[in-house]
Amino acid sequence: MYLFRGVPPTEETHIVPDDHKQKWMLWMKSLGEKGALVGGEPLQHTGKLVKGAKKVVSDGPFVEAKEIVGGYLVVNARDINEAAELSKGCPVFDYDGWVEVRPVANMEM
Repeated sequence: MYLFRGVPPTEETHIVPDDHKQKWMLWMKSLGEKGALVGGEPLQHTGKLVKGAKKVVSDGPFVEAKEIVGGYLVVNARDINEAAELSKGCPVFDYDGWVEVRPVANMEM
């Protein structure tokens, strides 16, 4: 799984230029053509944070964070090294963001 991270958006930065959206679409298309793309979506810049034993609800989800998770993709790869290599074409790097590459655990019941 790819988790796309970056700095919290400001009024200026949360509007993504059309050419950047096009880069995302082309990169995701290339992953699909390689048979690697399973699915994923960007996340909206609003939400709630439920925290602690008292389950306190606050606006968020990134109120106290220095970076946010902006979206995710699930990919098929031979191993984590191949998944990391595939992530290098991601347009998140154009804005000094980063990709957290994580294996998804199997939770068989």
